[in-house]
Amino acid sequence: MSDESAPRLAQTFEEVEDALLSRWPETRLEPSLDRIRAFTQMLGDPQAAYPVIHLTGTNGKTSTSRMIDALLRALDLRTGRFTSPHVERMSERISVDGEPLDDEAFVRAFNDVAPYTHLVDASEEHPLSFFETVVGMAFAAFADAPVDVAVVEVGMGGSWDATNVADGRVAVVLPIAVDHAKYLGGTPAAIAVEKAGIIKEGAYVVLAQQEPEVAAVLLERAAEVGATIAREGMEFGVVSRVPAVGGQVVALQGLRGRYDDVFLPLYGAHQAQNAAVALAAVEAIAANGEPLDEELVRQAFAEVTSPARLEIVRRSPTVVLDSAHNPHGAEASAAAIEDSFTFSPLIGVVGVMGDKDAEGLLAALEPHLAHVICTQNSTSRSLPAEQLAAVAREIFGEDRVSVEPRLDEAIHAAATLAEAGEAFGSPLGSGAVLVTGSVVTAGEARTLLRRPAHRPGGRQEGRA
Repeated sequence: MSDESAPRLAQTFEEVEDALLSRWPETRLEPSLDRIRAFTQMLGDPQAAYPVIHLTGTNGKTSTSRMIDALLRALDLRTGRFTSPHVERMSERISVDGEPLDDEAFVRAFNDVAPYTHLVDASEEHPLSFFETVVGMAFAAFADAPVDVAVVEVGMGGSWDATNVADGRVAVVLPIAVDHAKYLGGTPAAIAVEKAGIIKEGAYVVLAQQEPEVAAVLLERAAEVGATIAREGMEFGVVSRVPAVGGQVVALQGLRGRYDDVFLPLYGAHQAQNAAVALAAVEAIAANGEPLDEELVRQAFAEVTSPARLEIVRRSPTVVLDSAHNPHGAEASAAAIEDSFTFSPLIGVVGVMGDKDAEGLLAALEPHLAHVICTQNSTSRSLPAEQLAAVAREIFGEDRVSVEPRLDEAIHAAATLAEAGEAFGSPLGSGAVLVTGSVVTAGEARTLLRRPAHRPGGRQEGRA
């Protein structure tokens, strides 16, 4: 490669952002593994340098990935974790030893692969996408670390997702519902066919609770490739759960043992189920065949965090951020709020992407919200607030819907309503605000409320 054709190496985090965002966005899909295969081959197939736990499903992937990561690190294993989309900064997608790459490491990871991106662009019919490039960066960074295990979350689907060039020793399939119907299919069973593609020959498959028609698809795929299966509710699962201050206390039945009195600092039955799945995945990959040390399991779960997943970021009034972006996720979050809190009134701030089921999401939230403020996030894909409000009025009625296109003003208006709780027949001071509808909306709210001096970094959503 001549000096003239060599790409200029990035010097700053912002330059990496600009270079990545200039590529095909995550929402532009061309179902093929040809480009990512060519890319990883040029990089020396780094994804083959370590065992992989590969996760798919409609909701819960990131929280479960973070739990798996925490358990593996408790076992003194060095971890790599790839998740998407990011909440605030692009570098969150690539973590080593439980921490996102810092700016210097993120620049280095990009520069390590940049010379090869242009070779792939020149040799393939379509250029590498944003997502494919970041996947290549992650796999190479994990090999360079080096990590003992990589925890890899699918971006969208399974078979054609760029992460599927890795062969997961453990394949985790979280609950499957309808999302990304335009790309994946209009029924859970159709979507399951695509997601089943991460189940590889000889893998250990950890299946969360599924609808019967979904389970049939996944079990058929596992039988075809000779994979070993563990099913929530049969080989492992949640024995009990009790809401507690700051989360919940759970008892989990794993593949090899039972683990009691485990404090999980996350809210809702769905997070307890995610914890059971994470435990089974780690038991499946651990080499010695023995139950995990119960105290290590307790310590690991007690330290789990999952930003913007029913995360309390402010008090007086309480402001909760949640990344639910489809009806299935909104139902789980609403149930968790009813289970864990006594907010009255609860004021919703909702901003969704234009390609999402806004009506279904709002319908899931309606029984739990006294009022909803329709807003939008900063991306071009966000559904305009007025259009969202038109949908909301059909579900909530005119009097329970407001419009504030600017997210900061929407949060301020919601906080004012929550503090004036007596207007809704509730005692003063018991109100709260729920900001939800999109990972981007929750992430931008998190930046506004937690780190006002920091701007959101290079927004891309669409794959979670």
